Amino acid sequence: MYGNARKMIAAVLAGGKSRRFGENKLLYKVDGKPIVMHTIERLLKAESIDDVVIVTCQEKKRDFEALGFRVLIDDLLVGPIGGIFVALKEVGDAFIAAGDMPLINPKFVDYIVERFYESKSLACIPIWANGYIEPLHAVYSKDFLPILKEQIEKGEYMIRKAIERADPCYIMIDDLPEEFKESFFNINTKHDLKRLLG
Repeated sequence: MYGNARKMIAAVLAGGKSRRFGENKLLYKVDGKPIVMHTIERLLKAESIDDVVIVTCQEKKRDFEALGFRVLIDDLLVGPIGGIFVALKEVGDAFIAAGDMPLINPKFVDYIVERFYESKSLACIPIWANGYIEPLHAVYSKDFLPILKEQIEKGEYMIRKAIERADPCYIMIDDLPEEFKESFFNINTKHDLKRLLG
């Protein structure tokens, strides 16, 4: 971390259906640990991350509480936009990560958090050269809540729309070191596990 290390909480979104995986992929064990724990442990290695909370639906609450972390309930059930809304409402500014990103690079997390504080933006989002954004590996301000609330109330659940309204700070992924790009690897099928076992 650079200069004055300002810390925040990381919120791991864990409400997905895992349809392509065939079972709850986040609790599937790789090297004796659930996939979501690989993600959480890497987040906790980042100097800028103080603690981790898990955001999931009511029916999965007990499964995730068993891992020993605070669980926030997303009862909106409208996809990632709802999980982000619940996280910001409960913990304030947060680094949001998808639970199925077990190769998150802690130094990259610190880099995004630092850029967020420097930019004073409502959100700091990695973006690829083709315009594709990585909203589930990004930092959001609690001041982003009114935009999220308005979008959800309108029934517009595309997180990208809300982000574009927030005039975010973008981080150009193509300019980053290769090891940072590994962060975006996510697990959708059991075939993807080979990469994690490496």
